[in-house]
Amino acid sequence: MNKVFGIAALLLSQQLYAQQQQAPAYPLITHDPYFSIWSATDDLTASTTRHWTGTDQSITGMIKVDGVIYRILGAKGENYETVIPAADEKSYSCQYTETAPADGWQNEKFNDAQWQTGKAPFTNTQNLDGTQWNTREIWVRRTFELNDKNLDKLLLKINHDDNAEVYLNGEPIYSYVGWLTRMQYFPVSEAARKKLKKGKNVLAIHCTNTQGGAWLDAGLVKEAKDPAASKIQVATQKSVKLTATQTTYTFTAGKVDVTLNFTSPLLLSDLDLLSRPVSYITYKVQANDGGTHGVVLYFGASSSLAVNTPSQQVTAQQYTSGDLSILKTGTVDQPVLAKKGDDLRIDWGYLYVAVPKAANAVQYITKEGEGMSSFADKMPATTTTSGTQLMLNTIVPLGKVDATGKEQVILLGYDDLFSIQYFNTNLAPWWKKDASCTIEKELSKAAIDYAAIMQRCNTFDDNLYADTKKAGGENYAKLCNLGYRQSIAAHKLVKSPDGDVLFLSKENFSNGCINTVDVTYPSAPLFLVYNPDLMKGMLTGIFYFSESGKYTQPYAAHDLGTYPLANGQAYGEGMPVEESGNMIILTAAIAKAEGNADYAKKHWKTLTTWAEYLLKEGFDPANQLCTDDFAGHLARNANLSVKAIVGLGSYAMLADQLGDTATANKYRKAAKEMVPKWMQLADDGDHYTLAFENKGSWSQKYNLVWDKVLGLDLFPISVYDKEIKYYLTRQQPFGLPLDSRKGYTKSDWILWTAALANNQSDFSALIDPVYKYATETSSRVPLSDWHETSDGKMVGFQARSVVGGYFMQLLSATIKK
Repeated sequence: MNKVFGIAALLLSQQLYAQQQQAPAYPLITHDPYFSIWSATDDLTASTTRHWTGTDQSITGMIKVDGVIYRILGAKGENYETVIPAADEKSYSCQYTETAPADGWQNEKFNDAQWQTGKAPFTNTQNLDGTQWNTREIWVRRTFELNDKNLDKLLLKINHDDNAEVYLNGEPIYSYVGWLTRMQYFPVSEAARKKLKKGKNVLAIHCTNTQGGAWLDAGLVKEAKDPAASKIQVATQKSVKLTATQTTYTFTAGKVDVTLNFTSPLLLSDLDLLSRPVSYITYKVQANDGGTHGVVLYFGASSSLAVNTPSQQVTAQQYTSGDLSILKTGTVDQPVLAKKGDDLRIDWGYLYVAVPKAANAVQYITKEGEGMSSFADKMPATTTTSGTQLMLNTIVPLGKVDATGKEQVILLGYDDLFSIQYFNTNLAPWWKKDASCTIEKELSKAAIDYAAIMQRCNTFDDNLYADTKKAGGENYAKLCNLGYRQSIAAHKLVKSPDGDVLFLSKENFSNGCINTVDVTYPSAPLFLVYNPDLMKGMLTGIFYFSESGKYTQPYAAHDLGTYPLANGQAYGEGMPVEESGNMIILTAAIAKAEGNADYAKKHWKTLTTWAEYLLKEGFDPANQLCTDDFAGHLARNANLSVKAIVGLGSYAMLADQLGDTATANKYRKAAKEMVPKWMQLADDGDHYTLAFENKGSWSQKYNLVWDKVLGLDLFPISVYDKEIKYYLTRQQPFGLPLDSRKGYTKSDWILWTAALANNQSDFSALIDPVYKYATETSSRVPLSDWHETSDGKMVGFQARSVVGGYFMQLLSATIKK
């Protein structure tokens, strides 16, 4: 474990002496929940790039200047040699028992002849090639032979669920209470290595399944030596800049300066461009000493971008198409839409690295650990191969570079073949309109339009920053920059069988649901500002679920399934008031943004059913969940009551727009009459309570913001002012707690609550601690929306779309009241 601590300390020191933190993690490639790559350190070279789930998905970059090599992107990945394989590499059998054994069971001389023999992995998951384990505890002994006991840099490779303790020839080498979500590597102590013997050795493991899934698989590896490591220097990072669509780094690499730009052109007004799964990685190089230097660029992309686990077999090839030279990789099995769940990565479809043929690039394929080495030493001639953990390598000779500089763009794309299963129909991505639409054509268009698209992105980024700064100040603008790509990339854009836009979210690191209504709700402001059609695409599937008769409750569904399978609600219970209120309010917001209620008219019968439910059950809610379900059930929830009242007011607004004056008057009157009752039941002197008549409690009333944004005029301004004044007395270093029950908060709700403020000073006082959290948190993951306000550490959730809610102040400033 000392090595893990040492790496952490090294990364911390690099951060302290290099770049100042601007984000918990930096977006590099951001398209959808599967094609999403981030850097978790302030220096781009301090860590391996990762998928948003935390699994390594390595992209690397280097530059050779007059023969001297500098690394500018990614850390050198670890390269391991197998000592004894885990089951993800090669099947193995061992002895096991599910009954507590005698003392000394972990020692190599223990007699395990009466134990059973089973094949790893041990799991309670059905239909897997392994041994079923359905009891609470299991003890495993694996005997193996060694010809050489001198193994420096030996590591335990293990994945377990739940608690595990591991012994090597009786010496403890690992103990952890909890579970791992993937194979991880842990250094084996010197004391344990000394107990290794030539000949027979024993790896012994005790694992306890406390609840849920069960899993146990382990092996031993050693770090492989890299003879080229000493030949590669690390460039000096000078800056990093984040805008809405781009992350840009600058480096000094000896006698040249390098700008490395990552652009995912997510322009919400252009659905074809938004859907195109191609990012630009641009190298700009210029001499910094007045001289001229020979420069060669390197870019590497791991096949890990196209697998769920590193052990999956992949194929790779190099070919040309039109004016592009292309590398391609994907799994052998291609299990299209075969998996659903949260902590998963795509293992179907194909990753592409493309560069214009005019660049005279050399492209080839190696094992992942050999990519950088091949650039530093002699390049192998392999051009097509198969195996595991491959690296797609691209080398571009820039020739002589002076102060004028040269530029080279590399395209990184992903064709997922089919993206979503929607009520048992597999849907292709939006860009794949018919069989004539190929990824090669998309890559070609991306290359041809590069200059124009970059100009559009630059203009958009400048405008977004200016607009958000005007609406809420500099820190607010920077938070919106952080939220933009993350929110969009937690969705997938497809077309329904009926031809409707579907923009379906994944509930990242929450429960993996698809199109969750109370995730759509906080995400909405971003899409209402920039393209209400996408907002419709977030609601249409929920309307269809009810209107098709597949969902028969008189309130809105919670979700459509587990990503990427949208075949019906997966969540165990409904959130009746929550989801019905959300759907009505967001439909009203679309009408306000577009200036008409045409979308509401299509779904009026369903909206009416939900409004009737709110009228009957919404004002004083029963003991039920709301969007903050992690806090548990709560009866008489005052903030949920606000949602019902605002939902009824929103329905009245829609009826008005549709010319149904009688209905509008009925529901507006009902909503208005609820407000003084609400104020009386929730009153607690200088603030309003968490739950009706629950004195001494409080909560953020973020649902009130729609009364202001939609101009419903239901609640008196005094309610907003009283709450804001009270909230300012409850601030913590990293934000306003969600309510009086815990110290944690939801940053999206703080941004909504802040939008209730009637002056910039109060607004800034509420959002500045959130900015402090974003730039000081020790939780280096794509922005977590659920964190502790005392120390800024994440509680749960990461990379979720809900940070689109940061745009609420901008929505309030721009929507027509």
